[in-house]
Amino acid sequence: MGSRVLPPPEAPFSGLMIMILLSFQTNYLFMKKCVESNPVVPIQQQWLTSMLTLVPQSLMEGKDRELLVEELLDEVTKDFEMSMKRCVVRSVLVKPDVKGLEDEKEGPLPVSPLGLDFSRPWHNSFIQARSQILTNLHILHPTLKILLDIGYTTFSKLLIVDFLKGPIDCESLKNDVSLNCSKTEEKLLNTWYPRVINLFTRKEALEGVKSDKVDSFYNCVATLMSNQLKELLRRTVEAYVKLFDPEDKRWLPLFKMELTFDDEKMEFYPSLQDLEEAILFIVTRIGQTLQNVQTVHSWLAGGATTATLDTELADHVIAWASSTLKRAIQANLEGPKEHFERYVERYGWLVDGTADTRIESFEAEEHSFDEYTAFIDEFLSLAKEIMSLPLLAHFPMVRLDCDDLKQGLTDKAKSFANILMERIVANHIAENEKICKEFETMKERALKVPETTEEMMEMIAYVEKAKTAGIQELLIKIKECQRRMNYLLDVFIFAPEDLALNATVLLWPQKINPIFDEHDDLIEQSKRKGENELLAKREKLILELEKQTRCMEEFTEFSELDRMQQYVTDMRALQKRIQEAEETVTFINKEETLFKWELTEYPVLESLKVNIDPYQKLFVLILKWQRAEKRWMDGAFLDLNGEIMETEVDEFFREIYKMLKVFQQKQKKAELEKKKTLHRRAIVEEKLEEEKKDNPTIIMCSSVMEQIKVFKVKKTH
Repeated sequence: MGSRVLPPPEAPFSGLMIMILLSFQTNYLFMKKCVESNPVVPIQQQWLTSMLTLVPQSLMEGKDRELLVEELLDEVTKDFEMSMKRCVVRSVLVKPDVKGLEDEKEGPLPVSPLGLDFSRPWHNSFIQARSQILTNLHILHPTLKILLDIGYTTFSKLLIVDFLKGPIDCESLKNDVSLNCSKTEEKLLNTWYPRVINLFTRKEALEGVKSDKVDSFYNCVATLMSNQLKELLRRTVEAYVKLFDPEDKRWLPLFKMELTFDDEKMEFYPSLQDLEEAILFIVTRIGQTLQNVQTVHSWLAGGATTATLDTELADHVIAWASSTLKRAIQANLEGPKEHFERYVERYGWLVDGTADTRIESFEAEEHSFDEYTAFIDEFLSLAKEIMSLPLLAHFPMVRLDCDDLKQGLTDKAKSFANILMERIVANHIAENEKICKEFETMKERALKVPETTEEMMEMIAYVEKAKTAGIQELLIKIKECQRRMNYLLDVFIFAPEDLALNATVLLWPQKINPIFDEHDDLIEQSKRKGENELLAKREKLILELEKQTRCMEEFTEFSELDRMQQYVTDMRALQKRIQEAEETVTFINKEETLFKWELTEYPVLESLKVNIDPYQKLFVLILKWQRAEKRWMDGAFLDLNGEIMETEVDEFFREIYKMLKVFQQKQKKAELEKKKTLHRRAIVEEKLEEEKKDNPTIIMCSSVMEQIKVFKVKKTH
């Protein structure tokens, strides 16, 4: 099976041991609690008072400092009681070395080590130290006592700077403080310092001072003088800082500041940073005072090199003054900052581009006059609101002058109102000019002498429309113009020419009625003149048609073939006159329509147009035949083409034949018409026979046909 290691037997009474250890722990904690609950002797009040005497009085002044002192005394009292209780516990109880009590701090009291001797003979060293003190304790010298008295008399009630009351600006404060520091330094160097020098120039000044201790003596003098001057500077700084005590604001300096508007920005002047620097500058300037006071030893010794007193303010004093002043400045500037922020919050949109964007968007859109005036009134009301704000804002440390910012913001608001105002004034002037132009146009057209009847009728229609709809529309526009003027005259200064334009617009309705009356007289005269001219034109046309009829009758007598060119020319001249007569008829009918007369008809003209057409065709055809025959007979033989000639000759013959038939039918038609009009048939037949025999046109057609036939025979041969 192999060997097997058996587990060790369980230790006996292990549970009992645990219980014993727990009882040790419990009993110790219980007894410790009992010991700690016993009263202990409290700290004596005289001890606390003695501690307070070691604290400088300046650190305990003020309500917050008093509270801090009370808290510190309570803390010291509690620490003393706790230490006493721990000491009693450590002297009465012994902490057992058991688990669970590791964090308990009350161990046994320290035991003095055995075998070591800490004793030290002190009598000899004490005698030696006292002798050394007596030898070097120059402060007890009578001369230094006098120096101390002189310093107390001079400095006890003196401050470097006499802080002024009343509002003051930063630059004035800096200049005044610098001037006061310089004057005080000069005063001390001219009064206190000479007394000190005189003190040490006396024979008894160094009485009792050994020759080897002279340098030490003068070092003590320099230290005393340095301490006196440092104390003066420190008290001055503390007095200055005390002016800014948040618990007592009676002596708080009052600074002049302005809210300015410059380069489209709202700012403090001087800036908050400049104000803080000016206030802190006072501490720096006080610390720079009395830094070149020569030591007494150096002054008495003379020589090229001089030694000066160490009068520099301690760093902790400057740091304390700076931090205290910064906190006071921040606290006292909260009010001015909030006042400034109210301006920014309420009126910042005037300068941050928001107003410009709104105006650009507004002008890019179409808006009525009332919408423009509402927007303008918004800016004008804003300007009025800004001007009604207080001129000065008073705060504990700042008197804030808001005049420049108010004026700048007011001008800015008015400038935006003026931009919109110029726009509506420009629109107003343009609308006035448009109204005047419409009246001028109406006047010009109403008083223009019409050159034609059509133009006269157009003028009549135009004026009738103008008297009704046109004038009414213009009156509505003038009424709106007057409403605009009532607003603009209160808020805008018009130029003289614009005022004259406004007056002209308002007076036009009174001026236009006499113009319409003059127009009516002018139209009446033009109408009578036009009617007379139309009657004359009608009579002239009738005479012209009679002449053309006579010319037309002459065409029937044309029969000489040699004068065919002249016949064609005469015929074309008559055609032109007929066309002109036709145009005249059109014009007359148009005029009659305009005058609302009955239209006249001219059947003679229609007859002329119908009758001249055959003669025109005949004369032109004969002339073409004559020219063709001449070209064939007299022209180059080789250029002739028999087939073409034969075709053209046949064509001429057919056309002449057609014309012959036309005139024959015309002659028959004329005979029938005359039969209806004449009563005696015999006379008619006789006349018809004569006409039939003697009609020159038919004879001329026949002659031409004969010529064509002869030409064809010649051509054949």
